[in-house]
Amino acid sequence: MKLDILAFGAHPDDVELGAAATIAKEISFGKKVGIIDLTQGELGTRGSKELRKEEASKAANILGVSVRENLEFADGFFKNDKEHQLKIIKYIRKYQPEIVLCNTVDDRHIDHGKGSKLVSDACFLSGLQKITTEFDGKPQQQWRPKLVYHYMQWKNIQPDFVVDVTGFMDIKKKAILAYSSQFYDPNSKEIETPISTKNFINSIEYRACELGRLIGVDHAEGFTVERFIAVTSLDKLI
Repeated sequence: MKLDILAFGAHPDDVELGAAATIAKEISFGKKVGIIDLTQGELGTRGSKELRKEEASKAANILGVSVRENLEFADGFFKNDKEHQLKIIKYIRKYQPEIVLCNTVDDRHIDHGKGSKLVSDACFLSGLQKITTEFDGKPQQQWRPKLVYHYMQWKNIQPDFVVDVTGFMDIKKKAILAYSSQFYDPNSKEIETPISTKNFINSIEYRACELGRLIGVDHAEGFTVERFIAVTSLDKLI
């Protein structure tokens, strides 16, 4: 299956928090989108890897993505090395996405910046002909995504561009709240974490409102890039 967009997250729920509204909007245009989680989030204070797998599947169904997979890297301890790069390259070549979305370049959780660089490096290496890979016993062709964008997470990093996601915040919030073990639940008896507070859930809305305000719409999501964004003419920017 060839995908238009492949979104990577270091943990299940990273993609939903950073880019779910954008993904939902692209799917509404008929784009095929997939999600790959690098780890099972097994070091998370709340929940378990089994529960988070169920939650990730529920969130994927809410968003309507074509595929979701988990590479089962070690939460907290995966590395940006040849072994991990090659595994990601296999999935980039398998799905041949035009666009890759991945973690923020710098954040509170060490896996976010680390996952960002790992995926970005793998996207480049995936285009090299002399790196040979196989999937299900069949040789793969090289493939380099045209664009790699990094979504925003905990830190308020200055975005390089924002996407108008007005009308898609409800589906984003539903996808996020599918992770009932991780986020605000007034009836939960589990230990409170920085992301399980009501303030954190509220922050998702007010960040989208603030980014939207800056471009004159109701809601927006922000992204950063590692290279220049090209346009064919000045009127292509809104």
